[in-house]
Amino acid sequence: MDETLLSRVEDAGLNASAPPEQRWMDGWLVRSSKGKARRARCINAVAAGRLPLAAKLQRCEALYRDAGLPLVFRVTPFSQPPGLDAELAALGLVAIDDTRVMVNAALPVAPAPALPPGTRWIALPAPAYAEAVGLLRGSPEVQRRAHGQRLASSPVPYQGFAIERDGEILACGQFAQEDELAGLYDVFTRECDRGKGWSTLLCQHLLALAASQGARVGYLQVEADNAPARQVYARLGFADGYAYHYRQRPGG
Repeated sequence: MDETLLSRVEDAGLNASAPPEQRWMDGWLVRSSKGKARRARCINAVAAGRLPLAAKLQRCEALYRDAGLPLVFRVTPFSQPPGLDAELAALGLVAIDDTRVMVNAALPVAPAPALPPGTRWIALPAPAYAEAVGLLRGSPEVQRRAHGQRLASSPVPYQGFAIERDGEILACGQFAQEDELAGLYDVFTRECDRGKGWSTLLCQHLLALAASQGARVGYLQVEADNAPARQVYARLGFADGYAYHYRQRPGG
């Protein structure tokens, strides 16, 4: 895929996951949200900076210790300087959560298929969405609250939807749209309803809505070993754009 497009996707993903608790530190975007999403509580090295690595690490470890969080780096093909991943590995930080950013550069403009009888779409504003998906995941209250705060304060607006039946949510998902880029986030199906096509219907609805609002490129982030989800996204026209992973202290 075009590297410039992938770089813009990376920028859009950073913007869409921005928490209130972040600061700029000599080329590092340092985030310390207490929510579940690791991308909102990690370091993104988006510029080389001027200070020695050891000095910045010392400052960041103190910051994360005070926040009650582990120090975590997110390492992408765009991380700076290019040798940062090797330097972190040499310092003993271990790689975790191999993740793929999948991209669809030709979003559909056709409406999504109709829902089966007895089910309906409901729109969920930020706090309600965070609560709904958090309950489905079994997330603790502190993570649900942090998630809701991040969505409400995001510089890129989110639109969240759920499929409901008899007052119960079967699946939910949301998208964040920046110019012609639309990112799918927090797509989740209730455990007892998995394998029934709800996530496909949900994604089709989100992508069709985003396309109707001017989006032309879709992107999402999924763990590399989540084969069922990756198969769903591939059928929807997504393909791997690039990979990233995290690094943290052993046992962190």
